[in-house]
Amino acid sequence: MCGRFSLGASATKLAELFDLTEVPNWAPRYNIAPTQELLVVVKAPEHPDRQVRRHRWGLIPSWAKDRGIGNQLINAQAETVPTKPAFRAAFRKRRCLVPADGFYEWTQQGGQKQPYYIRLRDGGPFAIAGLWEHWEGQEGGPVDSCTLLTTSANDLIGAFHHRMPVILNPTNYDLWLDAAVQEAGRLQALLQPYPSENMVAYPVRTMVNNPANDDPGCIEPERK
Repeated sequence: MCGRFSLGASATKLAELFDLTEVPNWAPRYNIAPTQELLVVVKAPEHPDRQVRRHRWGLIPSWAKDRGIGNQLINAQAETVPTKPAFRAAFRKRRCLVPADGFYEWTQQGGQKQPYYIRLRDGGPFAIAGLWEHWEGQEGGPVDSCTLLTTSANDLIGAFHHRMPVILNPTNYDLWLDAAVQEAGRLQALLQPYPSENMVAYPVRTMVNNPANDDPGCIEPERK
């Protein structure tokens, strides 16, 4: 599962990493939570370049009657995403990259949930595989929304949870964004656990438990 993450990289760095023709309007975030806005990178068939957009976290299928369904669809399992009614159309045609530079998991320690921050060993930004949808509802629409894909946990993440976000290899960004590619097997082959040896995890302060707290202190190692 992935229920909270950070994107503290500068907008200039993101434009460079994701080969964007324009620098996104983005201020660093350290505690992005479901229902909030996040950045997605897409490539529309009619547009030659990658584009960056802001989407609501929690996918709202185009056929949904109530936008509230998105609150339950913040993640999609890589193993079943081609066949699940809520995700299968987006999996075929509306895939995206979700920039991040770390995410959080929790362990139960005594009577308290201890948060851990997990990032790449080099500390750099990465892309989580995502799906997006456009919803035209009678109330509160339209909404562009997205979900983050998860896969089985690697050895590092397995100490906290049995699932982890799908972190894509940069060499696969173009393939993942290509709407002309729709073979489920070819796409699912990209959705593998990221190597444990290339990641680190450390405890952080419980301030991150409250989504209202969103500053660099969220990702600083806990001092005891």
